[in-house]
Amino acid sequence: MSHPLLFFSGGEILVIVFFVLILFGADAIPGIARTVGKLYGEFHKATDDIKREITDHTSDIKNEFTNLKDKVEKKSGDFTRKIDDELK
Repeated sequence: MSHPLLFFSGGEILVIVFFVLILFGADAIPGIARTVGKLYGEFHKATDDIKREITDHTSDIKNEFTNLKDKVEKKSGDFTRKIDDELK
């Protein structure tokens, strides 16, 4: 999985940091960084929850299809055996 900061070069990151420093001041930077970190963590937690929900629901569907496939294969095997027995 790629990290969003990989799309910025070092110079671009320095320019962004410079503008943040000018706009908010040095005293506000730790609080802003803390807030951004918390939001980033909550975002990842939410995306992980969504991925887990999708995986849970798709695994239920996959299990149902697997059971159906097994039943069809069993019935087709029975049918094939009956035809083979009748042809002998």
